Amino acid sequence: MVISFICGLLFGIGLIISGMADPAKVLGFLDLAGRWDPSLIFVMGGAILIGFLAFSYVGRRKTTLLGKAVKLPAATRIDRRLVLGSVLFGAGWGLAGLCPGPALVALGMGLPKALCFVAAMLAGMGLFELIERRRGG
Repeated sequence: MVISFICGLLFGIGLIISGMADPAKVLGFLDLAGRWDPSLIFVMGGAILIGFLAFSYVGRRKTTLLGKAVKLPAATRIDRRLVLGSVLFGAGWGLAGLCPGPALVALGMGLPKALCFVAAMLAGMGLFELIERRRGG
């Protein structure tokens, strides 16, 4: 649990330092037709590179560095639900300038916009769970 806390803290600090917790900075990055701010490309590129290297390393192991079993997602199919979920995620990110991780950091920073976003995110998660239970999933 301590390691999880430290990783989350480092992630949050990284989001603040990189500007990913600032909706205006993110919206500037997403505004390709206006005053585009390309600075977050380096943040995303760094995250993709680190993620690629980490998954490549973990994919060859049976246990984590702490001795727990490695559990990687097995699903590889791209279906309608995945595409629709991705579109909704992207639309929400583009409208608000926040996605879940940075929204929680922004909430901790006291940004009012983050409170609205996190409330809507939690409502959406609850609605998803309700629909899944009714579907029997």
